[in-house]
Amino acid sequence: MTMTFVTSNYKPARTFNNFVNDILNDLPAFAGQNYNGFPPVNIAETADAWHLELNAPGRSKEDFKVNLDNDQLTISFDKKEEVKTEGVKTIRREFSAQSFKRSFTLDSQVDTANVQAKYENGLLKLLLPKKAEAKQAAKDITIQ
Repeated sequence: MTMTFVTSNYKPARTFNNFVNDILNDLPAFAGQNYNGFPPVNIAETADAWHLELNAPGRSKEDFKVNLDNDQLTISFDKKEEVKTEGVKTIRREFSAQSFKRSFTLDSQVDTANVQAKYENGLLKLLLPKKAEAKQAAKDITIQ
């Protein structure tokens, strides 16, 4: 079976943003990153907990380290050595897993004894439950 690699000389007009992105992507510090060196994070609050989601596709749960020290939550990932395959020449590499470390200061209302983490579908999800005294039910106030 033969595979043909077809190239095209057509280059669409480049916008200034594309031009800047191309330059930044060529720099090792920015390759495949969102220009701040950290994977993006979403944080949501419900009545019972805070939910933190860190977007980190292409990794496994064993790659992460989640540490809780007093009120400091630290999430880190150390890049493993890439395995070079003999006889394979990389033509283009557009994504990579860069090492990172992010820290968050937790509110005193977080029940740190019951923090949970799981990794699924490229998202590291942390559940930061609220302490019982922080979960105040809504109540009606009588106007006098």
